[in-house]
Amino acid sequence: MLQDKKIVFSGVQPSGNLTIGNYIGAIKNFSRFSEEYETFYCVVDMHAITVRQVPAELRRRTYETLALYMACGLDAKKNTLFVQSHVPYHAELGWILDCYTMFGELSRMTQFKDKSAKHADNINAGLFTYPSLMAADILLYQTDVVPVGIDQKQHIELTRDIATRFNQVYGDTFTIPEGFIPTDTMKIMSLAEPTAKMSKSDPNPNAIVYILDNKDDIIRKFRRAVTDSDTRVCYGEGKDGINNLMNIYHAFTGKSNEEIEREFDGKGYGDFKLAVGEACADGLAPVRAEFDRLIAAKAYLESVMKEGSEKAMYYARKTMSKVRRKIGFVN
Repeated sequence: MLQDKKIVFSGVQPSGNLTIGNYIGAIKNFSRFSEEYETFYCVVDMHAITVRQVPAELRRRTYETLALYMACGLDAKKNTLFVQSHVPYHAELGWILDCYTMFGELSRMTQFKDKSAKHADNINAGLFTYPSLMAADILLYQTDVVPVGIDQKQHIELTRDIATRFNQVYGDTFTIPEGFIPTDTMKIMSLAEPTAKMSKSDPNPNAIVYILDNKDDIIRKFRRAVTDSDTRVCYGEGKDGINNLMNIYHAFTGKSNEEIEREFDGKGYGDFKLAVGEACADGLAPVRAEFDRLIAAKAYLESVMKEGSEKAMYYARKTMSKVRRKIGFVN
């Protein structure tokens, strides 16, 4: 029963090929919750349209993101996997929470500033208010825990503020969620510009490693990774490129910084880059193989979407009934 377990919710946009940053920072950690929690994992297609999308590509990527969820270890029998737009209550609660989110809060959101700079010709209202929709995604399921990358911490804090504000006005309505950021996972940075986050929208293909890249491409990208003029593999200030590579190597091998430094003592950056590339490619090989199997089974993916959305609708409806009654809507 859902009430007997704490609830986990998270979502990933189908707005581009997913990177190893998405994998290490979020998706890889999702499966750890499946046994002890009631889990809801969503393909957040409504968030994706804050940036202009090619409709056929958005549809294709929605299927691909669902397949990647499962290829990365999420069993559809143990987790509720669904598409955001298939549960209309996300949009309804998003609008209601817009009315309980302050303009100043939204204007301070880092991602709004970043995306406004990248898409100056399309600074739309949805781009500004989508943190309220993200809060609705989370609060709709009375979520206890949200596994996220470190760059999403600000959104979790805003969600908590919105939920607390609503509860103060209307009484206990929403569970106040906690963000779960693995202590052993660092933000994955661009291979070409290691002071910037690895982004699936980066125009430089050598800056990004995608989950579905083949082994040769992965190794080639790591060989070209920007480092520094030093030659010693060690973690430290001013060594952003090497720090990033060590974080990635740790994510795929489990080795600590001290173990990595010992392993590559007396070796150059070339040896280290090759090792990181091989560890990454080998770690992703089972994911790519399972993805290829799943993406060919469109009817199965649609059955997972349907079953997941029906279960999500059931629990979302319970929250919305409570919210409507509290704010004075007539049922």
